[in-house]
Amino acid sequence: MSYITFENVCKDYPAGDSVVHAADHVSFGIEKGELCVILGHSGAGKTTVLNLLGGMDRASSGRITVGDRVVTDMNDRRLTEYRRLDVGFVFQFYNLMHNLTALENVELAQQVCPNALNPAEVMRQVGLGDRMNNFPAQLSGGEQQRVSIARALCKNPALLLCDEPTGALDSKTGEQVLELLTRLCRDYSTTVVIITHNAAIAPLGNRIIRLKNGTVQEVTVNEHPIRVEEIQW
Repeated sequence: MSYITFENVCKDYPAGDSVVHAADHVSFGIEKGELCVILGHSGAGKTTVLNLLGGMDRASSGRITVGDRVVTDMNDRRLTEYRRLDVGFVFQFYNLMHNLTALENVELAQQVCPNALNPAEVMRQVGLGDRMNNFPAQLSGGEQQRVSIARALCKNPALLLCDEPTGALDSKTGEQVLELLTRLCRDYSTTVVIITHNAAIAPLGNRIIRLKNGTVQEVTVNEHPIRVEEIQW
């Protein structure tokens, strides 16, 4: 069995007299240590799938497993623990605390995770050793995104979920962020899931899942992922 499995997962939202099927019998698997790209246009269901995988939302039906844990069977307390200990989140717009320095933002993870990594060392790993005492407003967009990645990594998660991590960045800065994510996957065997509408990013993945209208259109195993510098933006 794959490290991550979705089995006929549905997520429905009421909309007046009708129902919106944000995820419609979604099934796929992701292996441990893979970089997986979930690709689709706006409204395809990418964020819904990510929120279900990250325990931020509950499925209407179906089964989601991560390792030996059945996420869809977890109660609220266990879901909170799962989000806190096992999953790192990287958001499109960084979600940093603007009254805290870069290092203090990363240290937030240390306060909630007993097995957290050293925040200063993680900052150095993402290339921000000389920016630890800067506030977010003093950092570029790419630097803020790297702080966001460092905060997620400091939790020492088994699973890193990235919601359009390059969506607010120019191509050069986006390449730097993607290089960091691919290196983390390669060097630390972290399972990384990136959702994006940008098809140029897809060939980076070991696995590419294409969504449309809440359904899986295609799952491709990529035997030879390209290097970041080969992306045609």
